[in-house]
Amino acid sequence: IQCRKPIMEVTEEDCDGVNAVNLKGLYFCSQAVARQMFKQGKGKIINIASLTSTIGIANVSIYTATKSGVLGLTRVMSREWSARGINVNAIGPGYFRTEMTKRLYDDPAMNRWVIDRTPMGRWGEVAELKGTAVFLASDASDFVTGQLINVDGGWLSA
Repeated sequence: IQCRKPIMEVTEEDCDGVNAVNLKGLYFCSQAVARQMFKQGKGKIINIASLTSTIGIANVSIYTATKSGVLGLTRVMSREWSARGINVNAIGPGYFRTEMTKRLYDDPAMNRWVIDRTPMGRWGEVAELKGTAVFLASDASDFVTGQLINVDGGWLSA
């Protein structure tokens, strides 16, 4: 989930809500599924990070903090669980047309801001994440762990 406010306007409730879903939820869900994967001796965990896992964007401080945390947890989980046959990786979406970003793409100025900063010159469509997810879930990624694969239309290359 997202909280789009300047840092000085973020409340403790905002912080708690975003942390509960984006970080705490991922943490304990991964822990629970890893227990089953330990029994199987293998598994694939794919976390959803963000381009904000590696860069800062104004007015999304709590989201950025949690998504940076997702990247950190992905790396730590990989270090702790890879020897037990579990690959842990993350996908880092850029700006995609979702319910969470609707307010941005409906706002002409924000929509233009996203398009102008994305080298591909457009928003991503959710279906464009599936190839990366399939790769990370498949045997083709058996030697890939602890990685962030950005799917961002070139945002981070610009």
